[in-house]
Amino acid sequence: MTTLTESDQWQTLESLAQLVGQEHMRNWFASDQTRAATMNAEACGLFVDFSKNRVTDDTLKALFDLADARGVAAHRDAMFNGETINQTEGRAVLHTALRNFSGKPVMVDGEDVMPEVLATLEKIEAFTQLIHSGEHKGYTGKAIKHVVAIGIGGSFLGPKIMTEALKPYQQNAVKVHFVANVDGCHITDVLSGLDHEDTLIVMSSKSFSTQETLQNTLTAKDWFLKSGGTQTDIAKHFVAVSSNVKAATEFGIAEENIFPMWDWVGGRYSLWSAIGLPISLALGFKNFKSLLDGAYAMDEHFKTAPNEKNLPVILAMLGIWYRNFFGAQSHVLLPYYHYLRGLPAYVQQLDMESNGKMVTQSGDAINYETGPIIWGSEGTNGQHSFHQLIHQGHGVIPIDFLMPLNVPNQNDTHHAMLASNCFGQAQALMQGKTFEDCYADLADKGLEDDERARLAQHKTMPGNKPSNTILFEKLDPYTLGALVAMYEHKVFVQGVIWQVNSFDQWGVELGKVLGNQVLAGIQGEAEVETFDSSTQQLINRFKQANAPK
Repeated sequence: MTTLTESDQWQTLESLAQLVGQEHMRNWFASDQTRAATMNAEACGLFVDFSKNRVTDDTLKALFDLADARGVAAHRDAMFNGETINQTEGRAVLHTALRNFSGKPVMVDGEDVMPEVLATLEKIEAFTQLIHSGEHKGYTGKAIKHVVAIGIGGSFLGPKIMTEALKPYQQNAVKVHFVANVDGCHITDVLSGLDHEDTLIVMSSKSFSTQETLQNTLTAKDWFLKSGGTQTDIAKHFVAVSSNVKAATEFGIAEENIFPMWDWVGGRYSLWSAIGLPISLALGFKNFKSLLDGAYAMDEHFKTAPNEKNLPVILAMLGIWYRNFFGAQSHVLLPYYHYLRGLPAYVQQLDMESNGKMVTQSGDAINYETGPIIWGSEGTNGQHSFHQLIHQGHGVIPIDFLMPLNVPNQNDTHHAMLASNCFGQAQALMQGKTFEDCYADLADKGLEDDERARLAQHKTMPGNKPSNTILFEKLDPYTLGALVAMYEHKVFVQGVIWQVNSFDQWGVELGKVLGNQVLAGIQGEAEVETFDSSTQQLINRFKQANAPK
């Protein structure tokens, strides 16, 4: 196979980018009344209008040709079939197996993993029922009323953001609190308002040794013991999601309350596994299962839909178009729904940890751009801050607008205003406002011509800013599952095009190792002189500030 940038498809796209770069979307809309009707796709409760992109039919065809030529379909099938596509760690990539309800086996190294996956789901359901019914009691006989979910990275972001997004579906049986930051302020604030007698701690760490998660769990244990519990009582108040059964049981957790994790599930893809136990506890198992159902539906769509109707493929290839042919450095997510405000942070980890890579699968240095910066905020807040940069700043910043058509417990005026802002921003970014229009608007302001022209220059907005608008009837668990899976598969497709391993994260690992070494220096277990001069200086200043007074 030829290198990516030397391929015929890439060369075609470079030529098309030169042509398209001279065109304006507002002219396309003016000349083609069918553009919006043809440039959209719908699946799994999601409607994607991608007509406000700087693409023509020829552009889309060339992008899909590139996807075919780089073997997206073959790589997709290899992932779903349990092949070892995470080659740097020698692992399969099977978060899709966690929501596989086809009844078909999924083989890894000759073994069907589905029996254990389904057994774990049953265990989550049974435990959720024990907590919600009050049958599982604390050591003093009180029912559990509060759950503190401790994790970091994907073990924290997924459960927290999904639970927040589905707030209208939260159950009254328990209240779930999330802790990730090793900054002691967080765990202290959460625990200070709780009664240890009716609190359950859920610790999520595959190794049971993740630094931040373990320290927060040890702090929770210390709080529990100082409040009156004993080491024996820990079994009723602590559970773990971990593959290190030995460490968990030595901590005091009952073996029956240890939920498994597997090497073939990466942290940022793990909310579908027992990492999602806090989601089940917050929403009820039925809603957690519906979340999985939506993701499974998107998996089936991704596997079967043709490119021109395939939501993950469409979004992925549009991202390739802007990143590699228009120099876009970032991509913005703008959810126009308060409960979905955490989605940009979730996709930020999913995308940037997956495709922020500098070498190909074969280890060759990459000479083209890969993963973009992912950022965003909820609408309409961003309109009064960073939207200014998108409207009048230099460069291309593609945007995903997301909005439910219906929301619970909200009057029509609020939601109509929200929708009008969402649609209006997308329209403004596409069409902009010409100098001539701005100059005409100032006709009755009593200005001299020079001043009128000067102000018109400041008011001019170029438009031609690309965006997708993603609509859904309502944000229920099924739809959210489909939405998250869509972004997972989008990231996967882009990783295939860029020839990177989207499932390792060595850049994360180095920081962990060095952080542990620095901690040893701070705690006097390593010679400070072994560090570089800057780190020595920082360690010494920290030790001086915290020395006994």
